[in-house]
Amino acid sequence: MWICPLCSQEFVNTNQVHSCRDKDLADFLNGKTQHTIDLFDHLVNEYKQIGNVRLHPAKSMISFAARKRFAYIIQLGKNFVDVVFPFKQAYEDNLCFNKIKPVPGSDDYNHHFRMYFKDDINDEVKMYMKIAYESGC
Repeated sequence: MWICPLCSQEFVNTNQVHSCRDKDLADFLNGKTQHTIDLFDHLVNEYKQIGNVRLHPAKSMISFAARKRFAYIIQLGKNFVDVVFPFKQAYEDNLCFNKIKPVPGSDDYNHHFRMYFKDDINDEVKMYMKIAYESGC
């Protein structure tokens, strides 16, 4: 693992391009509703039950990482949290993703999940969370 000498983030690739923590977690949570903050905390806690995760705030998103980044919070809305899971295949047969799109220039497919309630993290979502986590290990 390479550790950035400026921000101490760990990366698989040496000299990995990154934002050197231009933002921190508080920047994303500042001004959000208590409902959204509770959803965010619930998502993080659910991932901590799967395994050891780190959060990496960047310019426009918050990444979940194990050995490498495996899921991304792309929006904290007024009453929801949007999460993207990049997978090597499109999991079309599901009830949880509202959009699945190929990533240009990559063999990944971004799977978009919008969480409105804590109960939205059901067994199906937990299965995909675990698949994403394992891809990051």
